[in-house]
Amino acid sequence: MDRRLAAYAVCIEDGRVLLTQAVEPDGERTWTLPGGGVEHAEDPFDAVIREVAEETGLEAVVERLLGVDSRVIPAGERRRLGAPELQNVGVFYRVRVTGGRLRPEPNGDTAGSVWTPLSDVGRLRRSSLVDVGIDLAQTLPPSGHVGPVPVGGLVQH
Repeated sequence: MDRRLAAYAVCIEDGRVLLTQAVEPDGERTWTLPGGGVEHAEDPFDAVIREVAEETGLEAVVERLLGVDSRVIPAGERRRLGAPELQNVGVFYRVRVTGGRLRPEPNGDTAGSVWTPLSDVGRLRRSSLVDVGIDLAQTLPPSGHVGPVPVGGLVQH
């Protein structure tokens, strides 16, 4: 089994959430939250700020830890053929934008970022991480954990 530690930013302002459009190696595009893998010896708190800046061009500060989510992606559902199952451990933070300007990620996997009305999210092809992050931000569960998010249709791994 592969394991990945990642940090994700949930930025909700004026009824809109900040989303990034990830581009897969096969060209498929999926909306997701700003964020990504925590580098060796990096604190997830620092990683989420770095990822927001890299992917969106925006400066942000962490307001609070929302929760930690662990998902296992079966080997047969991974995009990389022949790869073993993957456990993705995501640390979700509520962040607030303090500056910068939206722009695509230079030389990266993010095609662009947009402020999306929360009411429109359900109609987007998106990563399950979006649903997890919004749920954590809206419910603030004391445990910092939300239930499983069904994958299929518009909701992807």
